[in-house]
Amino acid sequence: MKSVKRHAQRPTVVVAIRNAEHKLDANISKCKVVNMQFASRIEGGRSLANKLQAYGNRSDVIVLALPRGGVPVAYEVARALGAPLDVFLVRKLGVPGHEELAMGAIATGNVRVLNEGVIDMLGIPDEWIDRVAAREERELARRESLYRGTSEPLNLKGRTVIVVDDGLATGSTMRAAVNALKRLEPANIIVAVPVAALETCESFNDVDSTCVCVMSPEPFEGVGLWYQDFSQTTDKEVCYLLKHTQEPPHKRVA
Repeated sequence: MKSVKRHAQRPTVVVAIRNAEHKLDANISKCKVVNMQFASRIEGGRSLANKLQAYGNRSDVIVLALPRGGVPVAYEVARALGAPLDVFLVRKLGVPGHEELAMGAIATGNVRVLNEGVIDMLGIPDEWIDRVAAREERELARRESLYRGTSEPLNLKGRTVIVVDDGLATGSTMRAAVNALKRLEPANIIVAVPVAALETCESFNDVDSTCVCVMSPEPFEGVGLWYQDFSQTTDKEVCYLLKHTQEPPHKRVA
C-alpha cells in the first residue's frame, strides 16, 4: 500500500475526490446524441472499437476492463486494437447504513480513494472507513485471484490506458477508477463506453481524462435499455475472455 497521510489520525493511502468544475471543450467531445440499441455487449464493443481506431497497433496502449459487464466490451476493443487486455477492479466504500452513498473506493494496485466531502460532512470516523475497506479488500482480492490468478497487474506507468465499461449512467464507478488510475501514473486515460448519459460522458473530458462513447441517447434512463441482451456477465465468462483475448469465442460462455 502506498503511503500518503491525510492527517495524523488517518495514516492510510488517500486521494481526495474533488468536485471541481469540469472545463468542457466542444471540440473534443466524442459523444453522439442518437437513439439505437446494441444487440449485445459484444456488438457494443465492436462499435466502440471503430471509434478508437486511432489507438490501434500502438505499443503504449493498454485496455482495462471494469468487471464484470465491461469485460466483453473491452475484449472486442483489445482484439481490434491489437492491445493487451487486463481488468481494473474497483470496489465502492459505502457509508454504513447508507451503502448506496459512496465515501470512497478501493481499486487494483492497493489504491484507496476517499470522498473527503462526504466523510467530513457526516463525521465518519476512521474506524468505520477501515472496517468497510477491509471487507471490500477481501472481495477485491477474491476477484483479483479469480480473474488474474498469479499474474501481476500490467504496469501502467507512462502508458495510454483505455478503461472500458458497458455504459455510464452517473459515472461514479468510472470516476473512482479514473482517480485510482491517476495514482499509477499513466500518460493518458481514455474513458471508453458504447453508451453514456451525455452530461456524464462530457464530464470526463477534462485535464485527467478524455471520454469516447458511441452514443448518448436522450432521454437516457439507464444503460441496460440500450442493449437488447443485457444479461449478467458471469465470472466464468470474464475468465474465459481474459484467457482468450487473441482469439474470438465461438459462443457465449454461460
